[in-house]
Amino acid sequence: MVALMLADSRTPIGGLVNSGGLEPALQGGMPAEQARAYLHGRLRTVAEIEASVAVLSRSVALRHDPEQWPEAVGELEDEWAARTPSAAQRASSRLLARGLQRMAGALWPSAYLAFLASRSPSRGVVVGAVAAATGMPAEEAVRLVLYDEAQAVVAALLKLAPLDPLRTASWAFEACAAAEPRVPALCEIIDPSAIPANGCPQSEEWAEAHAATTRRLFRA
Repeated sequence: MVALMLADSRTPIGGLVNSGGLEPALQGGMPAEQARAYLHGRLRTVAEIEASVAVLSRSVALRHDPEQWPEAVGELEDEWAARTPSAAQRASSRLLARGLQRMAGALWPSAYLAFLASRSPSRGVVVGAVAAATGMPAEEAVRLVLYDEAQAVVAALLKLAPLDPLRTASWAFEACAAAEPRVPALCEIIDPSAIPANGCPQSEEWAEAHAATTRRLFRA
């Protein structure tokens, strides 16, 4: 039930300001028809990295003593940042994390979420904290991040370059289905150094250019 609620784009966690990098891509010259392929790439790179972070953050909350949290989360954030070289993409992730943390702190208060409130964590770290606080399995946390990224892209596409919504919904379903075989491996990651490092230099360049313009509908 928790995963279903968080996957709903109407949940007030700030998701409406996020296009999953689609607006920067379209502004950078990517044709709207390529959004289908873009979705697959986005899930294989940015979303897969953040899903891995969510798994590890969940583990930090469940398996580490509170005095170990600063070091464990610091290492996790360092590894995430090293795989997210775009400052604009990091800022977007942290913006989504703030919205999620505000809601989660009210609905499922926990010591780990309270600890994270004093930091500026990524979306994956907060998703992992919510998973730990609500008893969400690691597999659901991974699928939540993957789906959240996919639905952000298709929802933004309907505003930026309207296509048939049934068609774009099928693209999201297809991309999530393609990512499903990788879910078990992501859930088995136990060391931050093992987080996937699949880069997307073109998307990062688009995100940086997008951050410098005032003519935009989305933060990223």
